[in-house]
Amino acid sequence: MPPLNVLIVDDEINIRKTLKVFMESRGHVVKLAGSVRSAMEETEMSRFNLALVDIRLGTESGLDLIPAMRKAYPWMKIVVITAYASIDTAVEAMKRGASDYITKPFAPGQLELITANIAALCEIERQIKAPQGPQNDPDPEKSIESRDPAMQKTMELSRQVAASEAVVMLCGQSGTGKTMLARSIHQMSNRAQKPFGVISCPSLSQDLLESELFGHVKGAFTGALKDNPGRVATCEGGTLFLDEIGDMPLVIQPKLLRFIQEREYERVGDHNTRKADVRIIAASNIDLEKAVREGRFREDLYYRLNVVQIVLPSLAERPNDIELLANSTLAFFCSENSKTINGFTEDVLSKFREYPWPGNIRELRNVIERAVILCNSDMISMDLLPDTMAAKKTPLRLGDPVSLETIEEQHIRRILAETSSLQDAAAILGIDQATLWRKRKLLGIL
Repeated sequence: MPPLNVLIVDDEINIRKTLKVFMESRGHVVKLAGSVRSAMEETEMSRFNLALVDIRLGTESGLDLIPAMRKAYPWMKIVVITAYASIDTAVEAMKRGASDYITKPFAPGQLELITANIAALCEIERQIKAPQGPQNDPDPEKSIESRDPAMQKTMELSRQVAASEAVVMLCGQSGTGKTMLARSIHQMSNRAQKPFGVISCPSLSQDLLESELFGHVKGAFTGALKDNPGRVATCEGGTLFLDEIGDMPLVIQPKLLRFIQEREYERVGDHNTRKADVRIIAASNIDLEKAVREGRFREDLYYRLNVVQIVLPSLAERPNDIELLANSTLAFFCSENSKTINGFTEDVLSKFREYPWPGNIRELRNVIERAVILCNSDMISMDLLPDTMAAKKTPLRLGDPVSLETIEEQHIRRILAETSSLQDAAAILGIDQATLWRKRKLLGIL
């Protein structure tokens, strides 16, 4: 399923958070809104493929939001969600422009099916609009380009390993493009016509991660209202990418090891042994050998995953690629936002070259997307860069005249750089790993 940009509009914060975790675990990019006004503000800032809109938004009606969204953003697909189901409501939602309708409480499988249908429809529309003949996908998230010798060596190794069935371990800092490279390996392999799935290990609790990976049967636990096949089953014949596998709980690791070695597994709550033909690609931004020594990661699983290791250099280690990546990213977001921007001023390019890019390619992408949205001229200038980037390189001190958000961001970045795992970083910050994962996603330092 191709990833979607998703807007979740619901006045209940727990529903928003639950849907966000669900969608992000499927590889989608998610923004949240709790009211009609905030929903329209989000749509002005980002281009969404799909909006999940609750009918009751406090004293407002989600039905009133549908025609406004459809008029301003005709490409957007809108799915209405509500606990107040009726045929009349469904009909009215469709009349106003909704693409589909789902009632609360709904099972993960229902949302999965609707999302897959929307993704397929978006892909069909994209292909219809695309020029005929061979074209490069302009999205820098889906293409790998480099003038750097180390990165070119990485790409060549990826091409060689793609033709095999070997398990691949991708190593590198957060934001260096591990998901992009995993997808590229899949597309170059003999499995390219089969599904490619993504599971982000730190984004789910232990129980949810096992269920997401291997599936569960109805009644296996509270809330298991129907069977869930799991990502292993849905990726049959294809590739499953396990991101940040260093954060996989120890109790699940032997089950993954067994699946890699024997292609066998059981769903949660089911004693029937199943088989699946799925290639595993894993990624980690921590030192797994250290995690093994500390007893946080199984040694046998580490060696089974580490058949072929591919290391992605950081963006700071690819200085010749920064301007290349910046220009291709600029072209993509200009197309996405229907803008004509000729390039970057020389001081911006100079800042790009000297900046350490702690968030790597993801941070570069976020910086340029923000600049394109805010730009009202034909060049990206220094005033369009984030304050934390445009400012001088003097370290912040308590009491400096900056926002709490800036202090928090720099503190999180420093703790992540100085710790060996998300678990350690979360413990120092005093938050759980799921919260830290969401903050990293928001700050673009994944």
